[in-house]
Formats: sequence, structure tokens, C-alpha cells
Amino acid sequence: MIEVTNLTKRYGATTAVDNLSFTVEPGIVTGFLGPNGAGKSTTMRMILGLDRPTTGTALVNGRSLHEHAAPLGELGALLEAKAVHPKRSGRNHLRALAATSGISNARVEAVLDIVGLRDVADRLAGGFSLGMSQRLGIASALLGDPSTVMLDEPVNGLDPEGVLWIRHLLKDLAAEGRTVLVSSHLMSEMALTAEHFVIIGQGRMIADVTTSELDALGTAPSVLVRAENGEHLRSLLARDGVTIRAEDGDGFSVTGMDSVEVGRIAATHSVALFELTTLRSTLEQTFMDLTADSVEYSAHSVTSAHSPEHTADAA
Repeated sequence: MIEVTNLTKRYGATTAVDNLSFTVEPGIVTGFLGPNGAGKSTTMRMILGLDRPTTGTALVNGRSLHEHAAPLGELGALLEAKAVHPKRSGRNHLRALAATSGISNARVEAVLDIVGLRDVADRLAGGFSLGMSQRLGIASALLGDPSTVMLDEPVNGLDPEGVLWIRHLLKDLAAEGRTVLVSSHLMSEMALTAEHFVIIGQGRMIADVTTSELDALGTAPSVLVRAENGEHLRSLLARDGVTIRAEDGDGFSVTGMDSVEVGRIAATHSVALFELTTLRSTLEQTFMDLTADSVEYSAHSVTSAHSPEHTADAA
């Protein structure tokens, strides 16, 4: 378990983490989300004891990590995949880490198998691709068979097979009763992997929610409708509390009425339906809505950047 309580980190006049509190429970995958500059990496570094909090605490299984007799058995972490000696082989990198904690070479071979690097383990780590380096970093995190695993952007650089592998690995670790905290910008993958979400922005808590609670924070679901006589059906659906908007092509969306009711009204009035699809907010859409005021850099669209007004000003 990871317990973060009133955690604050200041660098001079800059507050990177601002009075942050949350708990990462065992048995589920928790997604740690936020835009660039949100304070995720700083928080993870404080959990690891690499940075000292200005105020507050970050505990792993009830203690600060440095207070545990065997830290690698408590928390395995990946923050930077390329943090290896380039002239050391993957196998020897893991053996060196293992030697610091009395971990056997047999365990080194076991984690090489888990991450799929046994066949390339004697190559110099400096020649590893980003995907191979990620796998080596995950092997390092698993080396002490820890009860808690914390990974920063673990799918970065992985091919589709690797992404699927890490998804199943994280779920398997949680199913074994371990605590799993994963930071990622890949929202589609987090939606498939995590069951709980901690979302921060500008160092502050935005949401600490389960998947179902996060769904409730998104925009209301709507129903995409395409029908033989769309205008007639629109008039039948119009009522207080129902919003109807035109969509691309000949379709329209209905908010405030579910697909069952739309279908029932269409059937009652003999309107042929070509499409009736319930549309729900994706994790990405909800995340963007929640963090809109916390984005460090906001880019303009290509269209607006090349508008006549912009061109005239530049001239």
C-alpha cells in the first residue's frame, strides 16, 4: 500500500506538489494521471525517497521506504528506462542490483523470462532499443518480488505486443494482491488497465475516483440516431430535458433520452432506424475536461495558426 498524506514539494518559489493526499490500495491497478508538469514524477520520487518532501509524508506499507530493511522487496519502481550503465549487459545490470539486496542470480533469470529478455540479456544495455530498455527497467522493478510496484510510462516505446503484455502483467500483479501504481499519458491503455484513478494538475488533486465514479464525471451519454425520416423523428423526440444536435451526414445526437426510449418512439410511429448507438465519454475526453485548466502548454490548431488574421499580423 502507498499512503500519501498532505505531501508538498517546493523548489524555491515554485510549488511542484501542493498538499497532495491519496492512498493506493492493493489488489487493483491505480492510474496516476495528469498533464505535463502536473507533479506526477516529483510525487513518485518522493514516494521512493529520492526527493525530500517540504511537508507531508509518503509511506510504503506503513513506513518511509528507507526505513524498510529490504526496500526492493517492498517497492519496485521504474522511473527512467535508460538509467543503466551503457557498457553493462542487461543480465549484469540486474545481477549488480540483485547483489545490493542479497537477491539470487536465479531470481535474475526469472525476471528476464518474465519480461522476455533472456535471449538478448548478454547484449550491452547501451545498445538496447527503447522498448528493450523499458523491459529491462520493468525487470529491475520486479527483481525483489515486491509487494508494491510503481511504474512511470511503462508502455513508452513498446510495440503492440509489448503493450498487450504489460497490460496483462499489471493486471496479474494486482490479481496477486500487490499494490500497483502506473503513470501514463496513453489514456486508451489506462482505460483498459486501471480500476482506480488519481488525477492531479499543477501539483493539486483533481480527482481520486473509481472507474465508475470517473464515468459519472464525464459528459452525459448521448444517442447517435440515423433514420429514414430523420426530421420527423426529431420532432417526435423533442421535449423538455432533451437536447438534439445535428451530426455529420444525415444523423443527429440525442441527450437526455436513452436508446431504448428513442427506439420505442421510432417503432410506435413506424420510423425505420438505420443506426442507434449510445455514445459515452472516453477516459481521454473526461481527462481533458478535468485538466483543461491545468495544462502547462496549450497549442493552437494548424487552421487557426494560418488564419488570414495571423498571416496579416506576421507580415
